[in-house]
Amino acid sequence: MTDDSSELFCPLEFRYGRERVRDLFSRDARLGRALRVEAALAAAQAEEGMVPRESAAAIAKVADTEHVPVEKVDALERTLRHDVMAMTRALAEAAGPAGRWVHYGATSADITETALALELKESVAILRGDLVGLARSLADLARKHRATPEIARTHGQHGIPMSFGYKMAVAAAEVARHRRRLDELEHRLVVGKMAGAVGTGAGFGDHAVAVEAGTLRRLGVAADEAPTQLVGRDRIAEFTNWLALVAATAERLSTEVRNLQRTEIGEIAEPFDESAQVGSSTMAQKRNPIVSENVTSLARLVRAFALPPLDNMVQWHERDLANSANERIVIPHAIVLTDDILVKLTEIFTGLRVNPARMAEEVARSGGAAMTESLMLALTGKGLARSEAHELLRQLTREPSQGPSLAERAMADATVRRYLDAKEIAELVDPASYVRAAASKTDRILTTISRDLEG
Repeated sequence: MTDDSSELFCPLEFRYGRERVRDLFSRDARLGRALRVEAALAAAQAEEGMVPRESAAAIAKVADTEHVPVEKVDALERTLRHDVMAMTRALAEAAGPAGRWVHYGATSADITETALALELKESVAILRGDLVGLARSLADLARKHRATPEIARTHGQHGIPMSFGYKMAVAAAEVARHRRRLDELEHRLVVGKMAGAVGTGAGFGDHAVAVEAGTLRRLGVAADEAPTQLVGRDRIAEFTNWLALVAATAERLSTEVRNLQRTEIGEIAEPFDESAQVGSSTMAQKRNPIVSENVTSLARLVRAFALPPLDNMVQWHERDLANSANERIVIPHAIVLTDDILVKLTEIFTGLRVNPARMAEEVARSGGAAMTESLMLALTGKGLARSEAHELLRQLTREPSQGPSLAERAMADATVRRYLDAKEIAELVDPASYVRAAASKTDRILTTISRDLEG
């Protein structure tokens, strides 16, 4: 491929994803991992006396993309029409006389599956760091705004007051759960195999158990305890469905930003470079939540990538090749895009513009109607049936944004005054009581999250 970016085809190559993550899936990186597996196999076999030690050393010396370049492998594959055979032949040629021992007793999937485990191990480390970074940025906002009043909304309508910090703590806890899920599934995901053609290890004879253990120990991955020719595809399906869960959370958070940034709400806004950034080619006043919209769009694609791995669990007998082509696309794309999404979300929340004054205006906009719950509970506690208290307040809050405030209506209502005096009413319609509760719960959530993230 030419270095001219005008010749690039996939948007991941020039528009989405971080270079360091894209590099994990480059041709060089993937070939390099496969060569590492071949070298580890030869070393394990030498330890068992199956291969001369000097031959294993010679193979290890050339098992890299400097000695076995992608171009050489590609040229061989055009003739052989088999990628692993092309790689092993190129490695054998580079190893000279020791090349006779390359790939001894192994099958192609031993190499590709174990190389995939190495790829996934690196990916998991990156994604774990992304989640921790996002959770911390959300926790920082939660801590700063633990007692900043904000109206909570259900069904898109005003509910009762909460704090903006509590909203952020809820989000941080959700992200932290994804981190725990990743920790739990990693040991099921990062597994390889060195068990031969259909997983029985027959090609390695009496050394099968030791060769597999020695190879995978050198590479730092565990063994699939019951492979066929492939590692069980339930492992990949679990991971891509985990990615889909993360993407769903990402869209939830980006949608919250987009909604609260609406002109008529204006409680928060994603970062915007006022010195240079343009919101619209026509409407110069626009400050659009484009990063949040980008996260939303990409999250939908990541969730779509969860379906093919579920289908790939269905193999013909001990294996077929129906999973191979789509996995080459699904796995790198899903990982690169999830990393991209998480990094963008972290940037959004790290630089989030929070407008407490607008939040306070929204709390007050309904004339105190958002405090009906506290009045209802107080009236019930004083002796009025809950259903009667509920109906009374439903009547008192008709057209809440017009006319007297809830406090004034309550003061003027004979039934309310029978149970509550003016001071009690004033205290009950003060949003501060709800914000105190939200701040206290935010503190408890943050304590738990902090403990989880340090673990």
